[in-house]
Amino acid sequence: MERKLAAILAADVVGYSAMMGEDEDSTLADLKEHRRVVFDPAIEAHNGRIIKLVGDGTLVEFPSVVDAVQFGLNVQKQIKTNPSRFVLRIGIHLGDVIVDDGDIYGHGVNVAARLEALAPAGGICISSIVHESVGRRITDSFVDIGQHDLKNIANPVRLYSWPPQLKETKKASQEPSEKPSVAVLPFENMSNDPDQLYFGDGISEDITTGLSRFKTLLVVARNSSFQFRGSEMNVGEIAAKLGVQYLLECSVRKVGNRARITAQLIVAETGKQLWAERFDRNLEDIFTVQDEVARNIIAVLPGRVQHDVASRINSKPTKT
Repeated sequence: MERKLAAILAADVVGYSAMMGEDEDSTLADLKEHRRVVFDPAIEAHNGRIIKLVGDGTLVEFPSVVDAVQFGLNVQKQIKTNPSRFVLRIGIHLGDVIVDDGDIYGHGVNVAARLEALAPAGGICISSIVHESVGRRITDSFVDIGQHDLKNIANPVRLYSWPPQLKETKKASQEPSEKPSVAVLPFENMSNDPDQLYFGDGISEDITTGLSRFKTLLVVARNSSFQFRGSEMNVGEIAAKLGVQYLLECSVRKVGNRARITAQLIVAETGKQLWAERFDRNLEDIFTVQDEVARNIIAVLPGRVQHDVASRINSKPTKT
């Protein structure tokens, strides 16, 4: 076996399953065009090599971490400058890999895939070894988001995120927006099945992405909310850290092939439960369940928030 050290980048499209569910033909055609115009030329410009394509996912190998990180930054910035229907998440790790018939395997690949899943929509998540290796050779700043336990990875990994949304969140808490603000917290896994953690994360991501399309709401980025997974802070403390007025808390419990998903919208200032719902579903098609639950919550939540905001305004005494 041939082994080597490589910078590995994993990328995928946010909300791809939902887009395919709406229109498979146009989504696939647009994805191929996106790769041809944006992704592939940038890979070549940064000396990368595509290892494999899996649906909307791409695994790329680079000869250096600087090339990998600069590629990620350039692609994400290009998409922001020239808006596309596709929003990417990117994870980058530096690690030892096994090379076999043009493909690569091993711990380094697994970590890169886990980081991609934790990256914010339109952003990049890198491991501490990548952050240290890049040093000051990249002008963009990455925010330390702490150590994370990654699925099937023995030791916690310290992660860094771009864009620096935690700083933006703190700024937002100092300069409140006129829009009501909401954070979707990570699902609480109430069963012993670790896979439900990722099932819940998928729903959280879809809810966050869906709510962000409402111009009447200010929605905290997924990456900022997920730092509070397993936190012992109370609702008020978490809301203060994130600078939001409302929190969406959810949990999932699996029994056999059925899952019970609960969601509740909480007013941060008072801890009052503004809305709650329970979904009991069969898990024959996980993606269908994720899409259905997310759509139901997205359809209700903005209206509940706006109604509460209006009630608060009407209840204030008028000045004479």
